Amino acid sequence: MLIIMFFCKKCPRLLLFCLITLSISCFRSVTCAQLPAKELEALQQIVTKMGAKWLNSSADPCTDEKLPIPPHVASVEDKNNTVFCNCFFDNQTTCHITTIFLKSYSLNGTLPPELVQLPYLQKLDLTRNCLQGKLPIEWASMTSLNFISLTANNLSGEIPVEWGSFTNLTYLSFEANRLSGNIPQELGNLANLTVLILSSNKFVGNLTESLAGLKNLQDFRISDNNFTGSIPHFVESWTQLQRLQTYASGLEGPIPDGIFRLEKLTDLRITDMNGTSFTLPQSLGNQNDMRYLVLRNLNMSGTIPDFIWQMDNLLTLDFTFNKLEGEIPGTARIPKFTLLTGNRLSGNLSNSILGTISVSDKSLDLSYNNFTWPVDCQEIQNINRYQSSSQKYNLSGLLPCSTRSRCTKPRDSLHINCGGANEIIKNNFGSIKYEGDIDGGGSASRNFISTNWGFSSTGDFMDDDSDDGEKYIESNSSVLSMNHSVLYMTARKAPLSLTYFGFCLKNGDYNVRLHFAEIEFKDEEAYSKLGRRIFNIYIQGKLVWEDFNIMEEANGIGKEVIKQSNVTVTNNTLEIRLYWAGKGTTCIPKRGRYGPLISAISICPSSRSHCGELGKGSKKVTIVGVATSVSCLILFVLGVLCWKYYFGGKNMMEKELRGLDLQTGSFTLRQIKAATNNFDYANKIGEGGFGSVYKGQLSDGTVIAVKQLSSKSRQGNREFVNEIGIISCLHHPNLVKLYGCCIEGNQLLLVYEYMENNSLARALFERSVLKLDWATRYKICVGIAKGLTFLHEESRIMIVHRDIKATNVLLDENLNAKISDFGLAKLNEGENTHISTRIAGTIGYMAPEYALWGYLTDKADVYSFGVVTLEIVSGKNNSNYTPDTTCTCLLDWAFVLKQKGSLMELVDPNLGTEFNKKEAETMIKVALLCTNASSKLRPTMSAVLRMLEGQDIIPEVISDPSIYGKDMRISPLRDHYQHMEMQSSSGSLAPNFSLDGAQVGSSSSA
Repeated sequence: MLIIMFFCKKCPRLLLFCLITLSISCFRSVTCAQLPAKELEALQQIVTKMGAKWLNSSADPCTDEKLPIPPHVASVEDKNNTVFCNCFFDNQTTCHITTIFLKSYSLNGTLPPELVQLPYLQKLDLTRNCLQGKLPIEWASMTSLNFISLTANNLSGEIPVEWGSFTNLTYLSFEANRLSGNIPQELGNLANLTVLILSSNKFVGNLTESLAGLKNLQDFRISDNNFTGSIPHFVESWTQLQRLQTYASGLEGPIPDGIFRLEKLTDLRITDMNGTSFTLPQSLGNQNDMRYLVLRNLNMSGTIPDFIWQMDNLLTLDFTFNKLEGEIPGTARIPKFTLLTGNRLSGNLSNSILGTISVSDKSLDLSYNNFTWPVDCQEIQNINRYQSSSQKYNLSGLLPCSTRSRCTKPRDSLHINCGGANEIIKNNFGSIKYEGDIDGGGSASRNFISTNWGFSSTGDFMDDDSDDGEKYIESNSSVLSMNHSVLYMTARKAPLSLTYFGFCLKNGDYNVRLHFAEIEFKDEEAYSKLGRRIFNIYIQGKLVWEDFNIMEEANGIGKEVIKQSNVTVTNNTLEIRLYWAGKGTTCIPKRGRYGPLISAISICPSSRSHCGELGKGSKKVTIVGVATSVSCLILFVLGVLCWKYYFGGKNMMEKELRGLDLQTGSFTLRQIKAATNNFDYANKIGEGGFGSVYKGQLSDGTVIAVKQLSSKSRQGNREFVNEIGIISCLHHPNLVKLYGCCIEGNQLLLVYEYMENNSLARALFERSVLKLDWATRYKICVGIAKGLTFLHEESRIMIVHRDIKATNVLLDENLNAKISDFGLAKLNEGENTHISTRIAGTIGYMAPEYALWGYLTDKADVYSFGVVTLEIVSGKNNSNYTPDTTCTCLLDWAFVLKQKGSLMELVDPNLGTEFNKKEAETMIKVALLCTNASSKLRPTMSAVLRMLEGQDIIPEVISDPSIYGKDMRISPLRDHYQHMEMQSSSGSLAPNFSLDGAQVGSSSSA
């Protein structure tokens, strides 16, 4: 090479030739460098373990700087597939992988321990996938790793203490997973860490003092967790800190003064924290360069210091929902997003400030304050003055600077299509006009007023890198299957607070119906399902639903859920406020996606049996409307009559049932046979007391479950009409949905939605089928409680199920609980608790007062729920489990352990230590309360639900330690069961009882 260069210098004409030769030489040297076969093989194992099945294993990723992924997989928007290699090893003949970015591919596998076979890996980014399982301990040996992002996955378990060995790590993000437990003190050994993001997990306990050793930390985020204790003072020693974010972390205030003095802090966000009142300091350590100052809902009092209004670089100022007083000075510099909602600020706002904002892109939210406004003030679009006046009790106080000064014609109903246009909805009572608010647009501070209603929107979607007003309206492009789906095609959302208000309403009692459907998260990308939108709902200033999660309530994406509440209007005004309290994810499907979302609102007088405006002058419609409130009751009675007619002739039964105005569909026998392949045994998924259950698929692709009842059984016929008459009137996310029925010849068929994961009993008691982790068990228990609360207290007709047990709780594809099998259900008859008909139910789940004396109230279901709850916790069947000779069932054992103070022994040993001890204790104590021998001492299901969700304190269980042993009130029941067992062994078992766990007087186990 030196000789060539010598001649090149002597002969300039050879210079170009020399350069080309050298270039080719260098190119060949680099392109000849290859990834070792061992690393290529390891890469294949790694990607496969994470759930990818489309990788071309023979290609070298170092050549194209990406994994060899087929175009149809890789071309989707927002996916990131990057691989960087260092090819300067062994005289530029060997490459080693140093960077892997595989983002937004919805990989559903686990984190591969085989990653250690890439010893030169420095950066790993697996953001927005569906990876599950635990953090691999093996990774801790990878000394080259300095960047790990596992944001937006489905990881669980605790952070291994071994991860404190990543001494070169500078970036670590666990955001938006399901990690739990305490933060290990070993994390304090990561001295080079500059970014630590723990937001949106289930971490608990105090922040360990060892974190004080993270002297180089620049970015620390711990929002949406369950930490305890105060904000630790060691944060004051992080002198390099630039960003501190703790929304609803669980920590308590006040904020240590030293945090305000940090000299490099440019982004301070602390919200939704309990603690004693505190005032703002008179200066900040870096007030000249501060960009984001968010101190929301912190019990902050006093006045706003003057220096706040002189911070030239401040972009966002959010002091919402505190107790700040005083005035805004006339010389104040208003940041681009200034949010002062929900304080006690007063005085006048200078014309110079108003004038500046009116011609700028700045947003100023002054709602819920005590300002004084001149009579001739004008509305300014980007200033929100809703309820900002010191006058609180008239229309001018509600809507200052508005042209609406008085009510001309009070109304008694209101229907709003949130985020959409005007829509006409037709129903049995006529037509309802839902007024749209699409013209209201959206901004960080918006007050829109329509005819006799409006909305107030507060907040900016932070970190989304967009100022687009359309982000306040969410639109759906996919097909929705619910009734009146047009109302759910759009929704209005807000980053912080969204208030809908009706004014000029007649005073009186109203029924409020709030319509929700999650349409921002999409089914197309599996990782989108990991998003958690959580917010609080206030009606007339009262917190009605806390930590409301649309997707969880509706059991999926694109499914509707309607929440109802009865309220009283006394000053012609009704207010509904949705508030984001800092909980839930903020990075799914993209960064800056969070906050309350609502599809439609319907408000009608409680005295009406329907909600909506009647069609033009039809008496017939009016009569139908009056009858609606009792339609389900009539339907039930007609069902009983049909059963009686059946024994006078099958044709009469068929005629009467078809004549009923059922809220379900009708199927032909041909359709059912085609769907189930003529009731093929291979499609049989369950066997009940009065028939079989088959899986089927309709011609449109809908998967169904078909319950085939025996037409030869009087009990089966009774159940058929009973189940149609009851369940066709009931619609709730935690009740199985009845699609319709079929009555042809001697065939009695019920068609239900198909439940992918069969019954809770199968999941709990057949270990090889499905393993339920603790979070899922807790969700199932709460779901059952919600379903029973609806049946007992929220439905138009109050129902006692009579056969609540694990077999009759079905699980959908997301393991949400749905109560099924209403063949034994009874109307709740109030004071008349004694059932004149034969007692029916399942041994081991029946309440003593019902099994012995036939007294039936909703407390019988509460008892059964308590038994099922113990089964969920323990994974054991109440009827079949006998731990020793002193205990005859699981319930006996639970009371024994209660007396011993050893309740945790009840927890399923298969869970190991992977369960929440506090939640387990709550469930067990609630179960014992529900199974009290005295029905009067059992709680209602709504009280049970509040206890499970932590809203109510669980009272001490009041019962004699021997109440399930030798107590005379219970021993007759035990003797009765033993008598039934003897009858069973002699072949004379009465048809109302069962000893094998199958339904008794019931029709399905699907």
